Amino acid sequence: GAGSRAQRARDARLSSARRSRLNLFVARAAQSPHTWQHMTMRLSAATRSLSSILAASLARDARAFSAVPILRARAANRSRPLASTRSGGARSVSDFTTSELKRLLSERGIDFRDCLEKSELVERLQSALRGDQPSDSSALAALGEGERSVVQLFQRVSPSVAFIQTSTVRAAGPLSLRGEVVPQGSGSGFVWDDEGHVVTNYHVIRNAADADVTLLDGSNKIVRKAELRGVDPDKDVAVLRVRDVPKKTLRPVTVGASKNLRVGASVFAVGNPFGLDHTLTQGIVSAVGREVQGVAGRPIKGCVQTDAAINPGNSGGPLLDAKGRLVGVNTAIYSPSGASAGIGFAIPVDTVRRIVNQLIRYGRMLRPSMGISVADDQMTRGLADRLGKPLEGVLVMEAPPNTPGGEAGLVGCMRKGGQLYLGDLITEVNGAAVKTVEDLLALVEETDPGDVVTLTVHRGADAGKVETLSVKTVERGALRG
Repeated sequence: GAGSRAQRARDARLSSARRSRLNLFVARAAQSPHTWQHMTMRLSAATRSLSSILAASLARDARAFSAVPILRARAANRSRPLASTRSGGARSVSDFTTSELKRLLSERGIDFRDCLEKSELVERLQSALRGDQPSDSSALAALGEGERSVVQLFQRVSPSVAFIQTSTVRAAGPLSLRGEVVPQGSGSGFVWDDEGHVVTNYHVIRNAADADVTLLDGSNKIVRKAELRGVDPDKDVAVLRVRDVPKKTLRPVTVGASKNLRVGASVFAVGNPFGLDHTLTQGIVSAVGREVQGVAGRPIKGCVQTDAAINPGNSGGPLLDAKGRLVGVNTAIYSPSGASAGIGFAIPVDTVRRIVNQLIRYGRMLRPSMGISVADDQMTRGLADRLGKPLEGVLVMEAPPNTPGGEAGLVGCMRKGGQLYLGDLITEVNGAAVKTVEDLLALVEETDPGDVVTLTVHRGADAGKVETLSVKTVERGALRG
């Protein structure tokens, strides 16, 4: 620094003066031996003094060159100035190289991307050391309470969100037998547990030959091939698994509850719209209990409607409440153009939790069943028109005696002497009204195989003969066996 150069100049002047005096001493010493002996003693002392001066100068230079790590450590401490080291010869801010200045600014969380000249970097660093430049923590503190909570929510949740890219295999040409891997699409997902299970939509990975899952590990990204654990096309849910991922990278999302959602509550969608990974959008719950047509043809009941922007690529990503808890899985939008029109839908987390736990444990959905056959809604309406009376419920067509429904006493339709006798009409399941076949399936599937469901039925479809039956369900696959 300037102080070091001035000190070396003084040392040089002092050394020159002492050499002049030494030359005078040598000239006088030639006149007598006594004078020579006396001068020799003084010469030795002067030489020792000159050596000390040179050693001190070298030490100062060494301290100056080693000042960089000292300055870096002090730059991290705002309460102490950058250039005030215990050695007076430390380098000043202007002596640092451009790369050193950028490194010091980065370590303090100061943005320098608008600095085009080294002098601007120096000024920015000096301003930061004086406390004029806000760091990340002070910038966060400057936000309002609501903004700060949203920023912290995103910082906390974004490591749990996955970016999923799928690929498929197709023929290399019309006459070629060689296949080639080509990108198929992209979507979102989220970490469910610390075992590497990642939840997404079934339609994100449908017909895919391969899937790559990208997770955040600090400022780095980890990409792993995923294996398929299980799917439920009826509810548009799929579970993947990634292996060889550090435990610290697997940040499971906090699971909330969708039954407590109220219209007007704030929600946040995190995903990868159009491949733009880890994008946050904010909105409110616009409605609850919506019905969305699933990819398998069956409606998904109880969906959450939101005006948070959900675009292609958001599918499979989490919908979060104001505390960052999972309340739904983004699955569909209503839009004539294909982009967000302010109407998005998410599968309620209460449904997702039940499905995911089964897919992880068994690799498939274990659906409860009563073993009965029922008339479709159109047939029931046709019978009601012909009979001239309302049939508000689901009509039992068959209830074989070796099934849970038959053993519980349900009776199906039958023909005797060319006349049709109607079977039982199921109007409620566990106290919830049943109007359609989908209502019946949805209510029964909310239970686990082996659970007992309580049915309210009209015997012979006669509203005057109401009875209550208890049916112990079994897993659907057991009936086929």
